Amino acid sequence: MAHEYDLVILGGGTGGYVAAIRASQLGLKTAIVEKGKLGGTCLHKGCIPSKALLRSAEVYTTTKRGEDFGVMTSDVTLNFGKVQERKSRIITQLHKGVQHLMKQGKVDVYEGIGRILGPSIFSPMPGTISVEMNNGSENEMLIPKNVIIATGSRPRTLPGLEIDGEYVMTSDEALEMESLPNSIIIVGGGVIGIEWASMLSDFGVEVTVIEYADRIIPTEDHEISKEMQRLLKKKGIKVVMSAKVLPETLVKAEGVTIAAEVKGEAKEFKAEKLLVSVGRQANTEGIGLDNTDIQIEKGFIVTNEFFQTKESHIYAIGDCIGGLQLAHVASHEGIIAVEHIVDQKPAPLDYRLVSRCIYSNPEVSSVGITETEAIEKGHKVKVGKFSFRAIGKALVFGESDGFVKIIADEETEDLLGVHMIGPHVTDMISEAGLAMVLDAVPWEIAHTIHPHPTLSEAIGEAALAVDGKAIHG
Repeated sequence: MAHEYDLVILGGGTGGYVAAIRASQLGLKTAIVEKGKLGGTCLHKGCIPSKALLRSAEVYTTTKRGEDFGVMTSDVTLNFGKVQERKSRIITQLHKGVQHLMKQGKVDVYEGIGRILGPSIFSPMPGTISVEMNNGSENEMLIPKNVIIATGSRPRTLPGLEIDGEYVMTSDEALEMESLPNSIIIVGGGVIGIEWASMLSDFGVEVTVIEYADRIIPTEDHEISKEMQRLLKKKGIKVVMSAKVLPETLVKAEGVTIAAEVKGEAKEFKAEKLLVSVGRQANTEGIGLDNTDIQIEKGFIVTNEFFQTKESHIYAIGDCIGGLQLAHVASHEGIIAVEHIVDQKPAPLDYRLVSRCIYSNPEVSSVGITETEAIEKGHKVKVGKFSFRAIGKALVFGESDGFVKIIADEETEDLLGVHMIGPHVTDMISEAGLAMVLDAVPWEIAHTIHPHPTLSEAIGEAALAVDGKAIHG
């Protein structure tokens, strides 16, 4: 059966369903095609489940430290089955919420695999969507005026490190573990790898991180990377950098053994399990792109600043176009695409203003460019740093490691970047993000009165420190 729509969205993840809601608000007859569950990777295999586990790990470690707070605890045990049950309850609740939003917005949801057809009896242009329904019923034909591809991504792996779910895993399989291993090797010290390293260590797992680059979380400011390395070592996590994993050496027998080339020599590592965390690849196969003129570069769909592909009525957003593969980025890309469809003339997304977060313990957050990037771009920089050790609320929390770092242009006073590592900094970064949007200077941040005692006082002090005027440092 054929159905006509103003907009059909391939993929009901964060970017897709947010785009659908905005389209509904603007009066577009809209449908989503989703082969799995609404909410996509973020809700079911990424952001939400991993953060639920991280929170349980945080509570577990805090409880074991109860005596530090005058709360006498003994024989604290972890019930990982209950941890997983809590994670599942949170996912279920949020999934129901997304389903409700689709009904509220009168967005039709087709459960199945959508493929773009070329010119046909339905349309002289590519874009008709054939939906292979999950329930085995006859294919549905959707005839849209516009299409948004929001098919997301999946974990990458390395040739020779085939995923078996038992010994070798990606984050997808790790999220479904029924019990914790005694030890684990994590290949990759980027955002996801460090979150898992922190979480599993806090759960009591012996963790080794092997990173190819010369520092972990290499996209963050160099001082943030250095501090994270120090604090992971303090936890007992072994971090090996400038190491090239040798997949051909993998042996699976009562655990895993694998070698890595470190400083020109092969070094062997052993653990119960191995987690591959080397980035994500776009889901662009099997959706009919070969029936269009849409371009692919390095595995990602090519778009313009309004997320139009070479087929001007077909847009693409989120992880499948590369760039910052973040749920909040996909959401905003979706909104811009929809508003462009209805000719609202949205402003292009300025990725420089996107806040980035790592939900490890300690947390990391940042917005703007790093000190190294600023210097490479020709800025004469001045930097203000302030440690959480001088912040009363951090001492009250018992979490005083870390700092806030603010980078500004010495000549123009422009705010170039804000970088934080420490307690709850993912909840603090939006102040810096707003400052960037408003083109604020450190003086304006410094003269924003930060309540006492709060962790956010570190932002105000770091802003003062840019000009050597910090009060408590």
